[in-house]
Formats: sequence, structure tokens, C-alpha cells
Amino acid sequence: MYVAVNGTGKSKSVYIMQSFRKENGQTSSRVYRKLGRLEELLDRFSHDRDQLMAWAKKEAEKDTEEYNRKNGTVSVTFSQAASIPKEEERSFHAGYLFLQQLCTELRIDNICRKIRTRHRFTYDLHAILADLIYARILCPSSKRSSYSFCQSLLESPGYTLQNVYRALSVLAEESDFIQEELYRNSNFVHARNRQILYYDCTNYYFEIEQQDEDGLRKFGKSKENRPNPIVTMGLFMDQDGIPLAFDLFPGNQNEQTTLKPLETKIIRDFGCSDFIFCSDAGLGSKANRYFNSFGNRAYVITHSLKKMRKEDREIALNPSPFKVPGSDRLIDLRTLDETDEKVFHTVYYKEMPLISGTMEETVIVTYSPKYKAYQRKIRARQIERAEKMINSSGRKRRGKNQNDPARFIRKVSMTEDGEIAEKQVYDLDRERIEEEARYDGFYAVVTNLEGNVEEILKINQRRWEIEENFRIMKTEFEARPVYVRREDRIKAHFLTCYISLLVYRLLEKKLGKGY
Repeated sequence: MYVAVNGTGKSKSVYIMQSFRKENGQTSSRVYRKLGRLEELLDRFSHDRDQLMAWAKKEAEKDTEEYNRKNGTVSVTFSQAASIPKEEERSFHAGYLFLQQLCTELRIDNICRKIRTRHRFTYDLHAILADLIYARILCPSSKRSSYSFCQSLLESPGYTLQNVYRALSVLAEESDFIQEELYRNSNFVHARNRQILYYDCTNYYFEIEQQDEDGLRKFGKSKENRPNPIVTMGLFMDQDGIPLAFDLFPGNQNEQTTLKPLETKIIRDFGCSDFIFCSDAGLGSKANRYFNSFGNRAYVITHSLKKMRKEDREIALNPSPFKVPGSDRLIDLRTLDETDEKVFHTVYYKEMPLISGTMEETVIVTYSPKYKAYQRKIRARQIERAEKMINSSGRKRRGKNQNDPARFIRKVSMTEDGEIAEKQVYDLDRERIEEEARYDGFYAVVTNLEGNVEEILKINQRRWEIEENFRIMKTEFEARPVYVRREDRIKAHFLTCYISLLVYRLLEKKLGKGY
């Protein structure tokens, strides 16, 4: 850098200039720092220009040194004769340090200290639990492989693999306590929004052929249509999409019966008693709705139009009268021009009273032209696949998936005269296609809330986040297939997956979902 005096007349100023090279290779200069106006600086140095310039050059030297310190090159000396000892680790994973900070804020170390007072063990439970969390997020695998991965961390484990398996038994026993403590401590990281609690169930499979006689691994209805034994997980999530609590149930247990035990635990141990419960229709049994109609609790639950009584279903699907949220004007859906952009993106609704014993409920039926177009597009693809199946010599039997395109195929074994046909003929089931098309664009929720319909519908729209939590555990965390066999270790496995999900979601909040 060098000193320059630029300007004309009384407007001259003293600058520190920096030379640089443009992208085309030509050299140029730019102002790095302005020292001041020439006249004012001369007054400071008794109009001694030489003394002024000497001071300015020293300032330029200081700026040069500071710039080089921050932007200069760093030289590293290597020796050609030196060699790395065989099997000595010289590179380490350090990305877990970001997760470590969150685990510290969640006070996992303090939780483990409290657990230690109730058990007799000499290993470092905190180190084991923290490393299992890091491994589940960064390199999900079996417990043995996770232990090997942790050897590559900057702070390698000071415990053995056998200590890991023993710690799993302790973690399983203390699962409820750990969840309760994590909930309280997480408020220091991100204030928990518990006005609305979402609940859902999923299941995870084991790569085994036999179920347990007395245990969690049972044959049941697999979400992934697998023939293996499964275990069911029930998960509560708060309004911000952060997991609140979970529990495990046998794979053959009715999902509707999983709600009450876990919700009771949340009310009792977490101090959550004033909230709106939200779930899908599969978990919205009359008993579960009744359970959430006491105290300061309410519910918003998806309602199946197809399972409604015939007279109620006819009223729900009747195109009149509907409304737009915020307006009392009655609308007949048959008069809508769905090619209009505004109409296409508008959601229309009607309210229907539902009396179930002593319960007074409201069914809110919505109609969306956009949702209708989406459903028709999906079904058109399924019909196309069904036609290909008809024209092929392959399987035409309907599978277990409710969206299997084979549901649109019917088998004709008789002639038009009612006689038994010599061969079976497959054709599209037009009646079934028309029946499904009746429901295009329609959706319903049942609630005991009174008030703004738009806000009630928004509550239900956030259910996708709990599905996202399950997706993260199954794909990014590879929570299944499950490799451990003992029931206590199975519980501990899903506890570490749950804590990892909690840490993952809190990290998202800290980053503002920017990554």
C-alpha cells in the first residue's frame, strides 16, 4: 500500500491506496482508507508537509501488515522423509461439535447424572448417549457400526462396545424420565408452543420371520406393506413441529388404543393440560374424541366422508350451500367457474352438526377446486397403469395398498346372458372410478371447537409436519430395519432416534430453516 494526495485546490485529501489485479490481468489501484483532508492534516502537523507524509506512510505500513495478517498466505512445511505410523488416525470428524452444543443446552449431562444416582454402573452414560445421538444423525447404522464411527470423532470414546449395550438397558428403563427432562430443558433452547398437539402412529419392521410370543415385535398392518414383524410408535408433536413425547406398542395393537396412555403421561408429567388435540381419522375414534373433550382440551380430527352415514354423506357432498371463510354469502358449487384463477385457489366450506351421544360436534366439509384437480390427475395416472395391467399377462390381483391401480380392474366371469364364460375377462371398473370421483375436492374435519372456521382448518393443515418427523426417522436416521433384539434395547434404540429428532428439529429452529 502507498500514500497518495488526490483532489484539486482546497478539496485535496490524503488516501492510503491499494494495488490489485483485475480479472483481465491488468493492474489497478483503489482507495483502502481515507486519512483526511490535506488542509486539516497540515494543521495537525504545523503545516510541515514532510512530517505529515512520514506519518501517512507509517499508517500505510500498519494497514499493509494488518491486511497481510488477515488475508496473507500461510506456509506449511512438509518433510519427504517423515511418514505416518501405520493405522494411526490423523483425520477426525468435527461436525458433531454443532450437535454437541445443542446437547449441552438440553442438559443431557445433568440428566445422566440424575440417572446415575439410581443405578450402579461405572461407564460414562452421558458420553455413550451423546455419541449415539451424533452417530444417528451423522452416520446412522447399527450400534456396533455407530461405535466404530465414534472412533473417528475428534473426541474418541473412552468406553467399550459392551458398555454401549449395557447402557441401552438403563436408557430403556429411564425413557419416561429422560423425555420429561428433555421437554423441560428444551424450553431453554426454544420456547415450546403447546397450544396445539399433534399425534400420529407409524411402525418399523425387523428383518426376522417369527414374531415374539411376549414382546413388541408382532405381525401387524405394516405401513410399508412388509411381511415382517413390526413395532408401533406413537408420537406427539407440538405446534412448531418439535417432538414432544413418544411410546412403543406391540405391532398388532390397534393404533386407536395407543393414544390414551401416552396423552395421560403428557398431562401428568409434562404439565400439558390445556391444548387442542389434532390427528388423522384413523386415530379419531369416538372414544379418543370423548377423552379430549374434558377440561381445557379440544380436538380437530380428520373425518372420513366415505364412512359417514349415507344421509349425512349426501348432505356433505351436496354442492349447496357452501361459504367462503369470512363471508356469509351462500354458494352453489355448480355455479363456480373453476378455470378462474381466484376460484381455483379458494377453499369453500359448510358446517354440519354431529350428535354422538352426549357429545356435540361439528363436521366442517371443505371443497377445493385445486385439490379436485390434483386428485383427478393422480387417478388418471392410476387408470393408465390399470389399463396397462389389463393388456399385460402379469398380475391383476389387487394388493394391500389402498392406492393400488388394480382396484380399478374388474374381473368378468359371465356373459351378458348370465352364463358362465369360458374364460375370464378383465376390464376397467367404471362404477368404482365414478364413485371415487364423487369425492374429488372434498375434505372434512370433526371438531368440538366453536369459532373461526379458517383457524380450525389451519390447525389440521399442519399435520404434514408429524409425517415429516416420521420420514426423517425412517430415511435420514435409518431407524429401520431394527438390528437389536431384546425389548429393552429396542426401546433404547427408538429413544436415541427420538432424541436425535429433537436435536435435529431444534437445530432447524436455530438456523431459521435456512439450510
